[in-house]
Amino acid sequence: MDDLIHDREAGIERLLEIMQRLRNPQTGCPWDIEQTFQTIAPYTIEEAYEVADAIERGNWTELEGELGDLLLQTVYHTAIGEEAGHFSFKSVVTAISDKMVARHPHVFGDDTREKSADQQTLDWETIKAAERAGKAQGGALDGVATNLPALLRAVKLQKRAARVGFDWPSTDEVIDKIAEEAAELVEARDRLSQDEITEEFGDLLFVMANLARHLKIDPEEALRKTNAKFTRRFEAVEARLAARGRQPEESDLAEMDALWDAVKADEKASQGSN
Repeated sequence: MDDLIHDREAGIERLLEIMQRLRNPQTGCPWDIEQTFQTIAPYTIEEAYEVADAIERGNWTELEGELGDLLLQTVYHTAIGEEAGHFSFKSVVTAISDKMVARHPHVFGDDTREKSADQQTLDWETIKAAERAGKAQGGALDGVATNLPALLRAVKLQKRAARVGFDWPSTDEVIDKIAEEAAELVEARDRLSQDEITEEFGDLLFVMANLARHLKIDPEEALRKTNAKFTRRFEAVEARLAARGRQPEESDLAEMDALWDAVKADEKASQGSN
């Protein structure tokens, strides 16, 4: 099998063989042999975020590498699953292929392709609901993974509830609820325990996620962009302080706030000239 290991044109078969060799109890890598579903799962989540980050930055060379890292995670989990007798890489590929065919009758079946994207999304959700019913997942919220990022899971839970009519009719009611939850958080801050303050803060975040859904905004994406903007502007503040011969800890809030406003103004001026 050494020829396969070193054959750069062998594709997925090469990667599967590499993983098998790494996991070999007698001759493999001690670290790889010790790994389990549980220990690998955090890496899987991290690699998915790194794929999203490369896409966000438009770095296609880096994206190629990150997609390979993410593919490795699938190979890793399927190797562990095969060793335990749960499934194999082939069965995983078969399952997802069957699912894609079943969920696209307008491409692979007799259903018409003359539908809008919105109608196809509704059809997709109908098919998924039937699949959940076949798995004895009767509740509207059944099957929403508990280990999703909290904001993403909040949106998914709200979408499921909205499908059965449990939803505000417009953003007006959501905004009213945000004001209500914000007032409750202020009251909790002044009068309640830390656990109760945390609960009220969670309620406010949950409603903010609901507003994002109503506005057709991905809250994770929105927050990532704001994080990037904050990072960019704060680094610019640091650079301007450095030009004055100082570090942030040698400055004060008033000075840094003034520099922050100057950075924002320069950004807007630059955008206006483009």
